[in-house]
Amino acid sequence: MWYYNSTNFEYDESDPYIGFVYCITDLSNHKKYIGKKGFLSKRRLPPLKGKTRKRLVTKESDWQSYFGSSDQVNLLVEELGQKNFHREILYLCKSKGEMSYLEAKEQFDRGVLLSDEYYNGIINCKIHKTHVRGLSNDAKGVQGSE
Repeated sequence: MWYYNSTNFEYDESDPYIGFVYCITDLSNHKKYIGKKGFLSKRRLPPLKGKTRKRLVTKESDWQSYFGSSDQVNLLVEELGQKNFHREILYLCKSKGEMSYLEAKEQFDRGVLLSDEYYNGIINCKIHKTHVRGLSNDAKGVQGSE
């Protein structure tokens, strides 16, 4: 279960959001993990017989059961159970660029690589100014909570 603004989050396909930045908290020791996840996943399939253009298939991602890309966190979820982790959406994002920027900003602002309070082991991002054109200095247009 994901929480947003302290309430259960339900995704509606009519919403303009394509993904979110999240914080997962291990309730046994209060360590956290900051990441991002898209609501949809896209795959390229080979062209149909007699065609040359590859097909693009979009479907809902595994976001509802997702516990991050950290092997350490996923192993702990298996050992301790999902109920020992709190999953909170910090920002709903309208583009991949917004997701990447806000994830990296949260990670740097919190000092996730410098603190033992976080499971994050890497900050990986490549963001161009045009990717975040819709954001202002205070992340206007992106809903978030802290």
